[in-house]
Amino acid sequence: MDADADTVVFEAPAHFRFYKSGRIERLHRPPILPAGDDEATGVTSKDVVLDADTGLSVRLYLPKLQEPSTKLLVLVYFHGGSFLIESADSSTYHNYVNALAAAAGVLAVSVDYRLAAGSGCSGARRYSTDTATTRAAATRALT
Repeated sequence: MDADADTVVFEAPAHFRFYKSGRIERLHRPPILPAGDDEATGVTSKDVVLDADTGLSVRLYLPKLQEPSTKLLVLVYFHGGSFLIESADSSTYHNYVNALAAAAGVLAVSVDYRLAAGSGCSGARRYSTDTATTRAAATRALT
């Protein structure tokens, strides 16, 4: 092993460090929130696996409906974090998308994509995740 493998090559203080070996250390881990009913907004969230082989999953946010037969617009949301930190179930994004679904009256689909280092994430994989999620959301919305 390279003697310099543990040399930090890039650091975003309080967020992450990249090491010469390719290892990524995540320094900020926000709380993880479970899916379920949010009494404050009336939104119900649920985790759904779209593709078990790739690990692609989403968290769905359904606002409280006045009329059960109401058709909703679908909003597909890709969380931030630069492919390095956070997830669809982190408090940062769960709370945001929960409020967004309630305020906009849309079915929100928050994508939980795999993070870098653990999956060798690349632009091509992100494009593949984006495409697969959008296709799955559109297919299910039409059925």
